[in-house]
Amino acid sequence: MGKLFLVPTPIGNLKDITFRAIEVLSHVDLILAEDTRISSKLLKHYNISVSLQSHHMHNEHSMLPSIISKLKQGQNIALISDAGTPAISDPGFLLLREAVANNIETECLPGATAFVPALLQSALPNDRFVFEGFLPPKKGRQTRLKQLAEENRTIIIYESPHKVLKTVTQFIDFFGAERQLSFSRELTKLHEETFRGTILEVKEYLEQKPPKGEFVLCIAGKPKK
Repeated sequence: MGKLFLVPTPIGNLKDITFRAIEVLSHVDLILAEDTRISSKLLKHYNISVSLQSHHMHNEHSMLPSIISKLKQGQNIALISDAGTPAISDPGFLLLREAVANNIETECLPGATAFVPALLQSALPNDRFVFEGFLPPKKGRQTRLKQLAEENRTIIIYESPHKVLKTVTQFIDFFGAERQLSFSRELTKLHEETFRGTILEVKEYLEQKPPKGEFVLCIAGKPKK
């Protein structure tokens, strides 16, 4: 049996990778990457010449049998995403579950993920929190927001720059204009930014400054009575 490694990659700054991650990526037989064009830049930067194969949300189901077969034949395989930790709002869960079901050894390395620095930067309570990832795009979205409006813990949501203003505007209907909200974008990059305020203040800020980069939104929980 081979071994499946889940290897976090930098979320922006290429220096944010561990020595151990570089060692694993250098010695496995195959690397599964969400977008090989993006990952090849990282591997080239660290002189890693292991074969790359695409593994993304559109082919992860169809690829499962062949990957499991390779692992059973003794190949060691690393799974990476474009940025951050695989399976956290990225492909990876299906493969991990199938590997475990086939008694294949798995190992997840610690490393970068966007929501941790965003949560700390928000200055909102971080002892207990809810990570939502991306909200449902259409079906079930309003139901989920209604549920989250009653949540007492800090809520963490991922959003794209194209939808963030619409999402923040929608927050007003469910959380109220005065609930505290923080966003972080371009984390670890040159133009990293964190902005804190009420939901209304964040909305007005985004209307004045066109959103760029991936966003992590941290919403204060509903105050306890």
